Amino acid sequence: MTEPVKIRIVVADDDRDILDLVVFKLTQAGYDVVGVDDGVAALAAIEADPPRLAILDVMMPGLSGIDVLRKVRANQATKDLNIILLTARSRDSDVDAGFATGASDYVIKPFSPRELLHRVNGLLERGNM
Repeated sequence: MTEPVKIRIVVADDDRDILDLVVFKLTQAGYDVVGVDDGVAALAAIEADPPRLAILDVMMPGLSGIDVLRKVRANQATKDLNIILLTARSRDSDVDAGFATGASDYVIKPFSPRELLHRVNGLLERGNM
């Protein structure tokens, strides 16, 4: 009997503690998680082997999460990828800009790891890809 294929998720955050926490929580939930610490590496990981979902910090060196989101949406192979923006930017205008750029969801730091996991599960269960 073969083991079921794990769902791949790319997580990008330049804060190592947050990155480690999110990677740990998602791995513990049974996902195949690739953690990177900047936007350039996030885009490379997404384009090399498109995951089912990406979680992107908005403020990262190189490319911001918004920059990565724009590039992902412009690429025919990844345009429908579920993307959660994870950020300390909590103003209504920031949230509106995230969704206007094409985010599937927007989570404000500090966040509950349990809530983030529920949002990930919800997006993947709806089959938005």
